[in-house]
Amino acid sequence: MAKVMGENIIEVRGLKNQFGRNVIHEDLDLDVKRGEVLGIVGGSGTGKSVLLRSIVGLQKPKEGSIKAFGIDVLKADPKEMAEVENRWGVMFQDGALFSSLTVRENVEAPMRARLKLDAQTRSALADLRIAMVGLPPKATTLYPSELSGGMRKRAGLARALALDPDIVFLDEPTAGLDPIGASDFDTLIKSLQKAMGLTVFMVTHDLDTLHATCDRVAVLAEKKVLVTGTMAEMLDVDHPWVREYFHGPRAHAAMTASGGEN
Repeated sequence: MAKVMGENIIEVRGLKNQFGRNVIHEDLDLDVKRGEVLGIVGGSGTGKSVLLRSIVGLQKPKEGSIKAFGIDVLKADPKEMAEVENRWGVMFQDGALFSSLTVRENVEAPMRARLKLDAQTRSALADLRIAMVGLPPKATTLYPSELSGGMRKRAGLARALALDPDIVFLDEPTAGLDPIGASDFDTLIKSLQKAMGLTVFMVTHDLDTLHATCDRVAVLAEKKVLVTGTMAEMLDVDHPWVREYFHGPRAHAAMTASGGEN
């Protein structure tokens, strides 16, 4: 039975992103539903990460509106924006950790900025998040340079979860991981999503990740969201890029591995 999603937690309407004369998005619409894992896919240059950055306020679009939790983030005053930002977490590629801070201090950083907590409570909450993402206790005092690529990603995820968010944004979470590490990270994302009731917005090119974690997929093409739907629904989309991506050899291998094909 298909998973029943909740109301829209993010609503993007008429979005236009442009760099000089290069228009990346034009008249782009997208809904992210509460409780889902939404995968964002598209060819090179379609602006997958630009879309993520626009939603979280790191890229100001030329036109359009972006509502999060019912608040237009492009028009929100500082107090409203702070309330919204307290309800989401972001994990960038390779974790994007502060190199001069330990893992614990990295995870504490959002708490220092937004919560009034004493040092002991802050440290305990950080250690809890670090344990939740599968890092060993000794990792709390290590610096990013002392971590493997997979450990840095887990530390980045722990920091994204620091404020107990409603939604997490993940930018290519399995990029650079070996197949076993990527599969383990997929399992981690799905288990945390269920345990914490998270909504997940995930930019990815990894077909295995799409099959393992996503409830719906949004395809960026022709400067907009061309289509959204389940992985099964993607197989019926009559568009050259979508056909090549979801019907190619790697797609069939990913589908078989996920148990979607005999």
